[in-house]
Amino acid sequence: MLSLSKKTDYALLALSHLARAAGDRAVNAREIAEQYDIPLELLAKILQRLAKARLVVSAPGPTGGYRLARPAQTISVGAIVEIIDGPPAIIHCMKVSHNDCEQMDKCTIRKPLARINTRIFQMLNLISLAEISGDEEAGPSVGRILLETSVRPQAV
Repeated sequence: MLSLSKKTDYALLALSHLARAAGDRAVNAREIAEQYDIPLELLAKILQRLAKARLVVSAPGPTGGYRLARPAQTISVGAIVEIIDGPPAIIHCMKVSHNDCEQMDKCTIRKPLARINTRIFQMLNLISLAEISGDEEAGPSVGRILLETSVRPQAV
């Protein structure tokens, strides 16, 4: 089952909180941690990683904190996932550090699953932070429109 890590969950929560923050107000990491019951030390590391990737900027000082480095509409869920967890991999052998699969030479499903993996990542890249943050002005993303129009149950 494809799932996001807890760190990615926390990153999405924090970024969504920042996207909804009033104006350009810097939000303290403690405020976010308390709001979502996230361990402060772990959240601080996640926010540092997001700052290094230039998704957030930090403002020092007693009234400092974090804010988005650019509009939420321009930040994709795929970018967030990749920053926190690395490229998504739906099967074990697609992980960069796990090319030790015993079935590699005789595997017949790796290439088709790699195409599925690529499509999943493309969809994640089409969904914006604004959309998952409930920004009504953002409207549905291209990814959501494609998903809603292309995934229909087949008649049996």
